[in-house]
Amino acid sequence: MMRFTRLTLLCTATLSTAFAQDPLLAWMNRIAQEQLAKRDAAVAKIQTPAGAEQRRQWIRSTLLDILGGLPEYRGPLNARVLGRLENPHYTIEKVIFESLPKYYVTANLYRPNRAGRYPAVLMSAGHTTLGKTENHIMSAHLAAKGFVALAYDPVGLGERVQSYDRNARKRTAGCCADEHLHAGAQSLLIGESVARYFIHDAMRGIDYLVSRPEVDPDRIGAAGCSGGGCVTTYVAALDSRVKAAAPACFLNSLRVLFAGRFPDSEMSLPRFLASGLDHADFLAVSNRIPWLILATEEDFFTPAGVLPVYEEARRWYRLFGAEDKMQMFMGPGKHGTPLETREKLYAFMIRWLQPGSSAGYRERNITLYPDQELQVTQAGQVEFEEGSRWLYQVIRDRFHLRKRPRGIPQLLAELRRLGILSEGQPPAFTMTEQKPDRLRLALESEPGIEIGATLYLPRSEGRKPALLLVKDTATVQLAETASARGNVVLELEPRDSPAANDNRPFLGNWLTNKRADSIGRNLPSMRAHDILRGVDYLHARNDVDRTRIRAAARNVEGVWLLLAAVADPRIGKIWLDRTPHSLSAAMDGPIHTRLFDSVIPRFLLHWDFEDLVSAMGKRQVIWTDPQDWMLRTRHGLGARFRYREPGQTEEALLEEFLQ
Repeated sequence: MMRFTRLTLLCTATLSTAFAQDPLLAWMNRIAQEQLAKRDAAVAKIQTPAGAEQRRQWIRSTLLDILGGLPEYRGPLNARVLGRLENPHYTIEKVIFESLPKYYVTANLYRPNRAGRYPAVLMSAGHTTLGKTENHIMSAHLAAKGFVALAYDPVGLGERVQSYDRNARKRTAGCCADEHLHAGAQSLLIGESVARYFIHDAMRGIDYLVSRPEVDPDRIGAAGCSGGGCVTTYVAALDSRVKAAAPACFLNSLRVLFAGRFPDSEMSLPRFLASGLDHADFLAVSNRIPWLILATEEDFFTPAGVLPVYEEARRWYRLFGAEDKMQMFMGPGKHGTPLETREKLYAFMIRWLQPGSSAGYRERNITLYPDQELQVTQAGQVEFEEGSRWLYQVIRDRFHLRKRPRGIPQLLAELRRLGILSEGQPPAFTMTEQKPDRLRLALESEPGIEIGATLYLPRSEGRKPALLLVKDTATVQLAETASARGNVVLELEPRDSPAANDNRPFLGNWLTNKRADSIGRNLPSMRAHDILRGVDYLHARNDVDRTRIRAAARNVEGVWLLLAAVADPRIGKIWLDRTPHSLSAAMDGPIHTRLFDSVIPRFLLHWDFEDLVSAMGKRQVIWTDPQDWMLRTRHGLGARFRYREPGQTEEALLEEFLQ
C-alpha cells in the first residue's frame, strides 16, 4: 500500500505541473472533476439492491445511447477454417468469419485435443501490430488447461490493417491506434462511437464460439489487455453470455485518467463524463458476473486510478452479497501481462468456469509457435479477400442510411446550442507586450479561458476597416501587410493544448478534442466562439469601422471561421484558403488530416459546409484552393471556389479580399 501511495503522490505532482503548463487542460479537468463529483454523490446515495438495480438499467441505456446503439446484424458468419496447427498439448484452427457482410475477422481458435464440451474464453488483443498473436501464450495455456480460446484480430491489428497499401505492402496511417482514431472521427461525425464496431466484432466472436460443438455456451469468459482489456470490459458489460471477465491494464477512474494518458477513440466513449459515467459503471451494469481486474504497478493506467474503480465495484457487489465475485490483482512491472498476471487469470477462469478442475494454474512447458505460423489468410491481410470492406466503408454506409438533411433555421439553432454566439460585450483583456505598431493581448473568451492575440495598428487616423486573422504559421506577414494598408488587424489564436499534441501524422490534436467531447464540450465550436470574442473586441474599439469587419483563415481553421461567421452577421466578408471543401468528403477514405479539429458530433447527418455558406446569405465568401482531407487541392468543384493563378502571391489575394 505504501508503494501505491507513493505512486499516487507522483501522479498528483505530475498533473500539477501539466496544469501549470496547459491552462486549457486545467480548465477541462475542473469541469471533469465537477462532473465526477456529481456522479459520485449520486452513487453514494444508493444503499439498497433495488436502487442499484435501477441504476444498472440506467447505465445500460446510457451506454447504448452514447455508443449510437450496437449493430443489429446477426446474419451468417460464413466461417471458414483455413488451416490447422496440431501438437500434443492443443490444436489451433485458423478461422475467418464475417462480422458484417464482407467485413472479415481473422482468428485463431485454440482447443483441447480431447473430445468434449469445454468452457471458452474470448481473447481480445491490445494495441500492437501483432493482433491475435499477442494472446498466443495465454490462449495456448488455456487450451492446455481444458478451455477453448478464440484469439481474434481487432480491426486495425494483425491481418485487419485498415490503411493497407497493396503496392507498398504496409499500412499508411502510422499505427493501429491511428487507424482507430481516423475511424473514430468519422463515427463522431454521425453521432456514434467507433467502439460499437469493436463490441460487435467481440459479440460475433462469441457467436462463433457458441456455434462450435466443443464449446459449452453457458461457460463463456472474456479476457484481454490494454485495448483488449477495454473491449473485454465492454462486451462483459453488454453481452449477458459472458459469465466471467478479466480485463487487464484498462479500468481506471477518470478522476486520474482524464488528465493523464487519455485513451484513443474506442477506449473513450462520447460524452462519457457529461453523461454521468465513470469506469466503475461498466462493472455495475454487468449483472454481478465475476470480475478479475488486472493491473500492473508501473502502468500508465495507474494504480491510483484502478483502486477507486475496484473499491466502488466491490461496495456495489456487497449490496447483493456477491463481494467474492469482485477481485483485483496488481502485478509487477509496466503495461502488460507478466507471468504472475497470466497465472492469476488462469486461476480465475478455472474457479468460475471450470470448478473442480485439476489442471492447475501454473504455466508449464508447452508448444508455442512463431507469429508468422499463426497467420490465417494466404496473403496476410483481409484486404485481399474477395469483396472485403474496410471500416470506413461500413461507417460511410451507416452515414448514408441515417442522413436526414435539415434547413437553415435549424442550423442557426444548432450553432446557438453549441455556444457559437457573441457575448454582446467586449472581453476583458490584459496587455502582455507593447510595441509602437502592435500589442500582444490576452483576451478572456469565457471564465477560465484566455486566448492569445496580436493587435496590429496602422498609423492612419479615424475609424478604419478591421481584419481578424485566425493565426497559423504564416499569418504574421499577412497581418503586417494588411495593417500597412490601413486595416486594424487582430491575429487571434483560439484555445488549444499544444502540450497535448503528440504530432501523430494526419491526426492533429485529437487528444484535446477527445477530452472536450468527454465533458460534453466541442472544441471546434469553442474555437468558433473564441473567434467571435475577437470580433467583440474589434467591434468595441473606437478606431474600427464596425460596418467593415472581415476575417480570414487557412486550412482547417477555416471551418471554425465559417461557423463563427454564420452565427454573427457583424463579420461582413470572409476568406477561406485551402480549407476542406466538404465534411462528407472525409468519409471517402480511411485516412484524413485534422478531421478531429472539425468534428461536431451528428452535424454531418443534417448539414455540410455548403449549408453554412448558404446561411451566410448575401455576405461574401471567398474560398480559394479548396482541398480534400489529404491536403490535395480539388478542382472542378463549381463556381463557388477560386484557384490561384500561376505566380499569384498571397499579398495579391489579400489585396483583392480587402477591397
